[in-house]
Amino acid sequence: MKNLIRIFLDGIINNTKRIIFASDRVTDMELRSKILEGRVVPTEKVAEQSCIGCGGCSNACPTKAIEMVDLPEPVELMEGLVKDKIPVLNSLKCVNCYYCHDFCPLYALFGEAGTIHPNDVGIVESDISELLDKPVKISDDKVAFISQYLADSTILKKRKEN
Repeated sequence: MKNLIRIFLDGIINNTKRIIFASDRVTDMELRSKILEGRVVPTEKVAEQSCIGCGGCSNACPTKAIEMVDLPEPVELMEGLVKDKIPVLNSLKCVNCYYCHDFCPLYALFGEAGTIHPNDVGIVESDISELLDKPVKISDDKVAFISQYLADSTILKKRKEN
């Protein structure tokens, strides 16, 4: 019982010092101000520049936390491949299973950082036009497995033509 009282009093003293004198403060004052004023901006979850808009992340998501939204103006990535949608991740529905990242063709086919990620992984700077022109050696089984999640079937069509 004596030890329990000692722990309790020690906690009161330490917390009082932290509150009044700001001792042991880890978060800097600028970040504290942003948090208290509601000015914290969440990090980007989608690398829009590198994304091909295939919808694989959205289709693979078990909680439907990813919605494909229309781009204001479609972007032609290469002949026969036009990006007209981009994924938007709803962090409240996300369970961080990383299926979206794993089924992103940029990661699954090219081994580059995926264009969508539930947590901040930094800036993804892949030149998608260069990657799409680069031949990829991948088994038909893997392509078939990945393509079942893709909304854009042109990848399969191009593979059959070649």
